[in-house]
Amino acid sequence: MLKRETYLEKIRDFYDSDLIKILVGIRRCGKSVILEQIMEELKDRGIDKSHIIYINFEFIEFEDLTDYKLLNKYILEKIKDDKLYYLFFDEIQNVENFEKVINSLRASKKVSIFITGSNSRLLSEELSTVLSGRYVSFRINPLSYKEVLELLGKEESTDKIFEDYIKWGSLPNRFEFKREDSTKNYLYGVFDSIILRDVVERLKIRDIALFNLILQYIIDTIGREFSAENIINFLKNEGREVSTLTIYSYLDALCKALLIRKVYRYDIHGRAVLKTLNKYYVTDLGIAQIKNNKTEMDKSYAIENIVYNELIIKGYDVYTGKTKKGEIDFVATKPDKKIYIQVAFSISNEDTKNREFGAYKTIHDNYPKYVITLDRMTYEYNGIKHINLIDFLLDENF
Repeated sequence: MLKRETYLEKIRDFYDSDLIKILVGIRRCGKSVILEQIMEELKDRGIDKSHIIYINFEFIEFEDLTDYKLLNKYILEKIKDDKLYYLFFDEIQNVENFEKVINSLRASKKVSIFITGSNSRLLSEELSTVLSGRYVSFRINPLSYKEVLELLGKEESTDKIFEDYIKWGSLPNRFEFKREDSTKNYLYGVFDSIILRDVVERLKIRDIALFNLILQYIIDTIGREFSAENIINFLKNEGREVSTLTIYSYLDALCKALLIRKVYRYDIHGRAVLKTLNKYYVTDLGIAQIKNNKTEMDKSYAIENIVYNELIIKGYDVYTGKTKKGEIDFVATKPDKKIYIQVAFSISNEDTKNREFGAYKTIHDNYPKYVITLDRMTYEYNGIKHINLIDFLLDENF
């Protein structure tokens, strides 16, 4: 079992805190494994197993506990003394009004609560209000490329491993399958479970065919500015007449199911986040591959998506950048850091090199500027750094 140290390191400081620990991420990205690893660490610290209570709401034996009153009763019956109890609720979005149980237990008992979910409502302002700000959240992602190598027991990257990573993504369980047809079947199963449980049931969307067409469009246009007019024309060609309101409703559903992420534009010179002409990236390229309209995804856009996901894993807030004369692929920020990134498949061609480095021409601040490509040879220009994509993915200090 791969130890998800990137996340455990961030969560450990909160093991004994009364803040509610929320782990949210797409289905099958490894949230349950992280909970298991936390429980193992608690046992290693000498915590009695009777003080560790784990409920996975996708297990049939806990089906009755999706009634929040029965869940509350069940937990209270398990708490026998005044020592600290550790409560783990996996896929808690299956419990209607789960916030009432969480709030009540936190207020009335000596507990440390961990919850996971596969729906972005767990990160919403609505939940923040209900829980009165008494929580800390952790966004769990599919495996990073560095984690993929660790899982496979490889010390160095190879072209074969990286090609497989680009094509089939990094949901942990998919690495159990060696044949492409088995991998595809697994990914279809994950996708279907997301559609059924996180879209149809919870978000009340009935037109699954339309939902699939919109997702297909987003995948086909990864890294390009989103236009409602363009998607309306695309749907007309597919024989569907759809309003702009419906499109945005379905896009919101895709984001809430954590299949895609919306990326806002940042006006670099005006220093403001813009709400128009945003872009979308997929959470996992394996899901994108099976829903792609072509035989394979365009690798230039696939590696741009990979860089975006890696920046999220590395803890950045990520925007696309608007300049006076064009755009920068990514503006990535942390509280004490800001970087600019251009992504290209290769800059061995002189015109491409001039275009990628030239994108920074109107930006005169001193924040680090990078061009990331798959080229082995390193290029430099006017203080702008060029870095190989694999090196970027494996650099923990980036």
